[in-house]
Amino acid sequence: MRVGIGTVARHAVLIVFSAAIVLPLLWVFRVSLTDKLTAYKIPPELGRLSLDNYVEVFAGHGFTGWFANSLIVGFASTAISLPAATMMAYAAARYKTGGAPLLVSVLASQMLPPIVLVLPLFMLFTNALPVGGHAAIVFAHVAINLPFMAWMMVSFFEGETKSLEEAARIDGASRWQAFALVTVPIAGPGILAAGLLGFVLSWNEFLYALILSDSSSQTLPVGLAGLETHAGVNIAPLAAATLLALGPVLVLLPFLQKYLIKGLSLGALK
Repeated sequence: MRVGIGTVARHAVLIVFSAAIVLPLLWVFRVSLTDKLTAYKIPPELGRLSLDNYVEVFAGHGFTGWFANSLIVGFASTAISLPAATMMAYAAARYKTGGAPLLVSVLASQMLPPIVLVLPLFMLFTNALPVGGHAAIVFAHVAINLPFMAWMMVSFFEGETKSLEEAARIDGASRWQAFALVTVPIAGPGILAAGLLGFVLSWNEFLYALILSDSSSQTLPVGLAGLETHAGVNIAPLAAATLLALGPVLVLLPFLQKYLIKGLSLGALK
């Protein structure tokens, strides 16, 4: 069977992009299993493989605390943002609340550099609202995730959900019952996709967590940045901690993959 040039070219492009994603992860995995001296050698050497760096991350650093703080902040900010973003998106899609200018403003808010907002938030939480630690980071993440999640979900409430909701209203359901029992379940994959992406954004966020956290509420990105010492970057333990930090996303993604793909494609079907 002859293979066309177009097919070969497409597979070549896919191989290049796949290698660009996979090879850095393989490099980090190799470094995480080597000793500190071998990790810096160029050209790279495999050396003696061990789990010493993983043991050091748990025993010599506060990785468990960083991991727990990231889970707390990620789940809390997503749990607050997702219901609010769902209702915002529903209002914008069904009732055109604010019209196109409001949607454009919501999208434009994501274009602001984080440093523009982090200092006012710091002053707000220091003076007007004396909260800190986990609560301050959660509020900040809600502020940055809510517009993104609301914008993403607007298209999920358009199309077939509107006609099914109207049918439920004709059958005697109240507006709230139609929303909760018909519209939300239909848009469930899209809502789940938005929640997953919001959690990942919160999990990876660095600047707000750096400025607003204290020693007991540091998240993983802040903790990993702290592995840089006066002698330089401790690259082998950092590689081990980086792979461990990827754990939740790698564990959740296979289970949620079909919902994520379905949710992201739901808005394209009207």
